[in-house]
Amino acid sequence: MSQQRDITDRIRGILIDWLIEVHYKFELMEETLYLTVNLVDRFLPRRPVVRKNLQHVGITAMLLACKYEEVTVPIVNDFIVISDEAYTRSEVLDMVTNEHNFIYLPY
Repeated sequence: MSQQRDITDRIRGILIDWLIEVHYKFELMEETLYLTVNLVDRFLPRRPVVRKNLQHVGITAMLLACKYEEVTVPIVNDFIVISDEAYTRSEVLDMVTNEHNFIYLPY
């Protein structure tokens, strides 16, 4: 988190609290939540994020985690609606590719 100028531990905590609420709303497995937080924590040190895009990182991490852990994955539009339509479908899908590459591809 030291590389993040806009994201403090407190702001990260607010994101995690919100992701927990989303996790309950979608009735996801606990493993999905754990993987979501893990993905967020692996992404943040590698890429600067402004506060207004932190929720975007969070829903993208949860979408990726769902694909690994869940039998039935919420659709992208569910994540758009739950984020108050702050992002378009295209923005979410672009971030999925971006976040996946940053997390899983070598430096």
